[in-house]
Amino acid sequence: MNKPRANEIDLLRFLAALAVVIFHYAFRGYAAHSSSMPYPLLAPVAKYGCYGVELFFLISGFVILMSASSGSLKHFVISRIVRLYPAFWVCCTLTFLILLFFGRNAPTLVQYASNMTMLSGFGVMQKIAPVTPIDGSYWSLVVEMRFYALVAVLLLLRQIHRAELFLTGWLVAVVLFELTGMDHLRDILIVDYAAYFIAGAMMYQVWSHGMSWLRLGVILGSWALALYESWIGVPKIEAGSHTTIDRGLVLLLITLFFVLMLVVALKKSGWFGRRNWMVVGALTYPLYLVHQAIGYVVFNHFYPGLNPHGLLWGTVALMIAVAYVINVHVEQPVAGAFKWRLNRWWDASRALFVSVARPSLD
Repeated sequence: MNKPRANEIDLLRFLAALAVVIFHYAFRGYAAHSSSMPYPLLAPVAKYGCYGVELFFLISGFVILMSASSGSLKHFVISRIVRLYPAFWVCCTLTFLILLFFGRNAPTLVQYASNMTMLSGFGVMQKIAPVTPIDGSYWSLVVEMRFYALVAVLLLLRQIHRAELFLTGWLVAVVLFELTGMDHLRDILIVDYAAYFIAGAMMYQVWSHGMSWLRLGVILGSWALALYESWIGVPKIEAGSHTTIDRGLVLLLITLFFVLMLVVALKKSGWFGRRNWMVVGALTYPLYLVHQAIGYVVFNHFYPGLNPHGLLWGTVALMIAVAYVINVHVEQPVAGAFKWRLNRWWDASRALFVSVARPSLD
């Protein structure tokens, strides 16, 4: 049987990815000296596209709790691996090759191999073998995987049915963390972005079970925390991009994201909720992975020789087309066989563990 689906999520995903693409192409690339092409016509608006990642995290909270709701750790882990790795391997390899032959600073094989694990951004890995990401967009994957790990722990402990209690405790812990100014456990609690994951997950609870005072309270508390984190995060963005950010507009954007997701959770989106957006939703992940570094290479090679308007929008269209090819010819064909093999490996590993552990228990 087909599980119920929140169709609007696919559209919001794509719009969030497009906002990040425009941010990189029309503002961030030139501001960070990674791209030689300025785009002043759109830059004052494009610089706010970086907050598309916050919308991604809200959506992730919703979708990941939905994925974990079956209560199966095996299903959750395998579904995440199948969703993340095939497209990532292709995008990372494509980016590596293009940067190797056409980029300003060629990545090394060690950097490439480390990036292919998708674990190079974690603190432990950075201490063992510090490397930089081949594409700057990969930073958010580390944040996402920390959230996946927390959900996996709940599944391992068979406590996913107490997700609301966990989310409430997580929110309280982050607020206390910020009030006390502690520095340890920051990564584990995902302090900077926890508000989005917590709110998104609680909105899934609203979507699947209806509103309650606890759910409403956690969502409102997460919204307040998200506004606070966004407010104190503005100076870092300004310093990194040598620009000024309107804090009022940032707070308005974050509030808009919460309102949109709450409309989805309450099933009040009307026509948008009834329409199937799976095609554009499927492009989101490969588009996010492949666009940044390769786009900068395109700009550096063809600007100012080509018209900047045609070059910008032509590159956006090209990256969407590449994402489509990756989804249709990599993600979709590989998913079934990859999932089947991972299921076999999981069952074999579990059987081996049981056979080894049982004698010691006896």
